[in-house]
Amino acid sequence: MPRIQCSRCLRPQSHCLCPLIPRLDSRTRVLLLQHPSEVNHALNTARLAALGLSNAELIVGEVFEDLPALLNQPGYQARLLFPAEDALPLRACAASDEPILLVVPDGTWRKARKLLHLNPLLAALPRVTLAEGGVSRYRLRKAPVPGALSTIEAIVQALETLEAPTSFGQLLRPFEALIEGQIAAMGEDTYQKNHGG
Repeated sequence: MPRIQCSRCLRPQSHCLCPLIPRLDSRTRVLLLQHPSEVNHALNTARLAALGLSNAELIVGEVFEDLPALLNQPGYQARLLFPAEDALPLRACAASDEPILLVVPDGTWRKARKLLHLNPLLAALPRVTLAEGGVSRYRLRKAPVPGALSTIEAIVQALETLEAPTSFGQLLRPFEALIEGQIAAMGEDTYQKNHGG
């Protein structure tokens, strides 16, 4: 028998995260472009970020027909959160008078690169990066590179850089509960064997 799912957070009703999801305002607008393969992922952190931020939008797809309209938000300068040789550190944008439309591709690195390849307008955006040395709380997955963060962690760090001294740490509450739940489900011994140390 299929488990009943929460229509908002998409978690099984028995593990609904909605009570932990805050509703935070931000000057920065966050546009999450999610690869379809991430939608049913157990740790869909992009969805949690979109639910927790009042000035955020999540769109699922590979080719985004509405991209010109989505990127042309009056009063915002669009920036792509993605590494590149010429990417500006986000803190360089923090002093700007004009708020940022932070475009965040969500998927594995390979899928995120594919989104950029399939959407030349996206690839052409000026890029910004997070400060190095971020440590992920995502204890269930080996990071592909040092400092790799989950989507929600990257958004929290980006917003805290752009809107200091405002804290967006509350956004991580459902994410942390999700991880704790997964660790509990696998059992401490299995977790230590596969992810400990």
